[in-house]
Amino acid sequence: MFDFLEGYDLLGAFWVTIELTLLSAAGSLVWGTLLAAMRVGPVPLMRGFGTAYINVVRNIPLTVIILFTSLGLNQTLGISLGAGNFDSINFRLAVFGLIAYTSAFVCEAIRSGINTVPVGQAEAARAIGLSFTQVLTLVVLPQAFRSVIGPLANVLIALTKNTTVAAAIGVAEAALLMKKMIENEAQLLLISAVFAFGFVCLTLPTGLILGWVGKKVAVKR
Repeated sequence: MFDFLEGYDLLGAFWVTIELTLLSAAGSLVWGTLLAAMRVGPVPLMRGFGTAYINVVRNIPLTVIILFTSLGLNQTLGISLGAGNFDSINFRLAVFGLIAYTSAFVCEAIRSGINTVPVGQAEAARAIGLSFTQVLTLVVLPQAFRSVIGPLANVLIALTKNTTVAAAIGVAEAALLMKKMIENEAQLLLISAVFAFGFVCLTLPTGLILGWVGKKVAVKR
């Protein structure tokens, strides 16, 4: 029944999907946290930048962002992000685009967690002489992260599925292989079922594990 899979690197394609997800998730967490810090910070210019970034990026389709990284950054401006060949350039550009897009949602999730921290704790920290950065990193963010593991898990699951958009610029991940197989094989339903099962295997454990972790580390109010 599954003879049509012979000659195709199915595991390799899903491994590229996993790499895209992990690298983009790490970058999105860092950039999203910085954006959240800007949005709650005391500097008006940084607050304005954070707000503008979130409102603009969230309303641009991911496909447009990914295509811009290839057509705009690479082909027009010559930006290759240090890569030397076509496949590496497109992979890094896809990661860059996914980070730019996903970090907006990470920022909003973290900001919602920051809003759950009682204001009195931040005021008490400032009263003993801590700076804004110290208050944020030592008092607020540790509690905020514990309260938003669930929402961040949802963002991670969405990111895993969004990696399929990287096929638009030729990244050899699962969606690109699926397209190739559908074009070459007369097994549309089986091919679709195989790839759907593959993504379920990636996303379902993520949601279950992070959901369990979120319950374990949740801040008791």
